[in-house]
Amino acid sequence: MASDPVPDLLFDGHCPDCGRRQVDLPDILPAVGDDFDWDQRDYDGFRLFMLQELAARFPERRRWTPADVEVALVEVLAFALDQLSDSLDRAAAETYLETARRPESLRRLLKLVGYDVLGLARNLKQPPFDVTPPDADPARNIVRFDNWWLDHPEKMDQARLDGPRAIHDQHRMVTLDDFENRLEEHPLALRAHAWERWDGAWSTVHVAVIPWQRLGLDQDGVYSDDIWAATEAFHGGHGFAGAPLYLPARGDQPSVRAVLYPYLEAYRMVGQEVVLEEAVEVGIQMVLSIQVDADYFQSEVRHAVERSLGTGPGGFFEPGRLRFGEDLWASDIYQDLMALDGVDNVCLNRFKRLGDRFPDQAAGGRIALEGLEVAICDNDPARPERGFFTLMLRGGRKG
Repeated sequence: MASDPVPDLLFDGHCPDCGRRQVDLPDILPAVGDDFDWDQRDYDGFRLFMLQELAARFPERRRWTPADVEVALVEVLAFALDQLSDSLDRAAAETYLETARRPESLRRLLKLVGYDVLGLARNLKQPPFDVTPPDADPARNIVRFDNWWLDHPEKMDQARLDGPRAIHDQHRMVTLDDFENRLEEHPLALRAHAWERWDGAWSTVHVAVIPWQRLGLDQDGVYSDDIWAATEAFHGGHGFAGAPLYLPARGDQPSVRAVLYPYLEAYRMVGQEVVLEEAVEVGIQMVLSIQVDADYFQSEVRHAVERSLGTGPGGFFEPGRLRFGEDLWASDIYQDLMALDGVDNVCLNRFKRLGDRFPDQAAGGRIALEGLEVAICDNDPARPERGFFTLMLRGGRKG
């Protein structure tokens, strides 16, 4: 081992108290050469390099056989280096989303970009949590999910694609358009209209909503199985840190406001007050005369017209089809009715808002709406204030 140099104390002058210390340093060590090819990554490359090194160091030896001890040691070392090289490559691959192969590595990398694939699967009751509920122990959930991923590697590849794409999805509510677009993504909000109002101290965002089945915002909600399942999936997929958005129990018959409020609270800006408001529904009164084709029964045409102007799927007054403040045009009604089989001609005798103070717009063909007003025509005899229409059919066959 190298040792520290010993200093010599020299007295060159005549004064015995004046001396100098002298140290003789060793020679500088020569630079260590590096002739190893660091691009070697496999068994054959390591073995060939070490055999070439042996031949260069012992040029007097002309013959090397597999039975030689040196060759056996070279092959053992090449095997060990090949395993270490493979482990190094695997460890380096686990640090990148494109090359990671272990479920725990892929989950960790996806979570770095805010995509908690385990939490989403648990909240949305997706495999492997679609058969039995998640365990109370989070560690068991992780093992269960990782094992399922190992059995279904195609799902790992799909998550590898979905995670980075989710970064570009805007879910925050910042602008007025954000409030409208994000709320219309909710299964219970068919249409939304947002505006900003200065209340004297700060600005408040007001959002009017047309709910599913035109339920009142504060009315007890009786939801179908399909719409409630879609709502559960929506709240499960829009949570934070693996936790779903709060959703009231279905048995309590929560109102639309109670369901939408946690969504607004989670995605609005901090300090921004948001108020949900009802849409202003405008009942429409219509009287239509319809000329029926001679080959069709009046009853068939009547049912077809009632479906076309109804509130069911595909109907003209289906909830959410008409936007806030959208004018109602007679030409749109003519177009829908004339497309029906058996209808030869349509005459709109009355076309107006409900109420004696509103004039008939049959001649002009346009009912002007503005702001939060939405045209409705439920044609329900028990609720005439929500609009109705009268049909007068002529021609065709009786029955």
